[in-house]
Amino acid sequence: MTGPLVVGVVGAGKISEQYLANMAGYPDLDVRFVADLFPDRARTQADEHGVPEAGSVEDALARDDLELIVNLTIPAAHASVASAALTSGKHVWNEKPIAAEQEDAVALVAQAAAAGLLVGTAPDTFLGPGLQVARSMIERGDIGTPLTASMVFQSAGPHRWHPNPDFLYQRGGGPLFDMGPYYLTALAQMFGPVVRVAALGSSSGPTRTIGEGPRAGESFDVTVPTHISALYEFANGLEAQATFSFDAALERVGILEITGTSATIVPPDPNRFTGDIRLVKAGADEDHVVAAGERPAGRGIGVVDMARTIRGRNAGAGHRANGGLALHVLDAMFATAESMDTGAFVTVDSRFEPVAPLPDGWDPTERTL
Repeated sequence: MTGPLVVGVVGAGKISEQYLANMAGYPDLDVRFVADLFPDRARTQADEHGVPEAGSVEDALARDDLELIVNLTIPAAHASVASAALTSGKHVWNEKPIAAEQEDAVALVAQAAAAGLLVGTAPDTFLGPGLQVARSMIERGDIGTPLTASMVFQSAGPHRWHPNPDFLYQRGGGPLFDMGPYYLTALAQMFGPVVRVAALGSSSGPTRTIGEGPRAGESFDVTVPTHISALYEFANGLEAQATFSFDAALERVGILEITGTSATIVPPDPNRFTGDIRLVKAGADEDHVVAAGERPAGRGIGVVDMARTIRGRNAGAGHRANGGLALHVLDAMFATAESMDTGAFVTVDSRFEPVAPLPDGWDPTERTL
C-alpha cells in the first residue's frame, strides 16, 4: 500500500491532547477516528483537533480502514486494548509502559509477531534531536569510554495538577513506571540492555489529595512506592544510579548525566525532545554547549517511524521504539520493584535488538508516503 497510514486513537484523556495536536502536523499519518470509554469525550477531542469521526472503542476496532491504533488508555488497559487491536488486524502504538504486567507484555509482543504486525511503545523522546545528537557525540568518542550515569526525577507528584491522577499512584504507575521509561529507554538505546539492578523504595503516605480540577480535594489510595533509589548495571559495563520520586518538595527533573574517561555529557531532559547538550571537561574554563537543532519533534514521532516502516520506507532499520525495547525496559523496572522487595540485586534476563539511530535529515513533518 501507499499513502499516509490511517490511524485511530483510543483514549481521549490528557495525553491525547499532545498526540492529536502533533499528529495533525505529520503528513505520513491520517488520523480518522478518536475513541474512548466515554464517546462524548472522544467527540470533544476529535472536534478540537480536526479528526472527522469519533465513538466507542468497539467502533474503532471494528473499522476496516484503520491500520494502526494509538493506544492512550491507562496502563492497566494497555495490554487488553492492544491485544484486541492486534486481533482485529491493526498495528499498535502503546503509551508507556507497554503493559502493567510482564506476562501481558510478553504475550503482546508474541501476538504481534505471530500476526505479522508491529507493536510500538512510548517513550519516543529518544528519537528527538536532543538525545539523538547526544548519542552521536558519545558514539564518536566525545566523552571517551562511558563509565557512569546519573538519573534524577523528583517532584511533589502529579496529583497536584492532574485531573485524574489515581492511576499514577497504583500498579503500573508510581514514579518508577511513570517516569522511569524515559530515563531507562534513553540509556538502553545508547548502551544496550540492563543486566542487573538493586533498589530501595518507600512512600510518604498511604493517600494523596487531588489539587486541581473538578475532583480537587478528593483523596485516593497510594499502592506503590513513591520514592525509589536504584543502581543499574548495563551490558557494556556502564553503571547508573537513579532517583525517581513523587515525594520531594524540591523539584529536580530531567537530570541525565553520562560520564566517560574524558568528559561528562548532559543531554536534555529525557522527557523532552530537544534542548541544549552540555559537554563538561575537567579543568576547562567553560562548558561546551551544543544545540540539538530545530528539527520538529514531539509525541507521536515514534508513530511516524512505525508508519514509514510499515510502508517499507525505513531501509531495513525497523521501527525504533519497538516492542522488544519496551519489553526490556519493563523487565528492568519490574526487577527494580523486585529488588525493593527482596533487598538483593536482581538479574534482568531479557535482551533486545540494537536500536538504529535516525538518519541525518529525518523529519516527521515531511511527506514521504
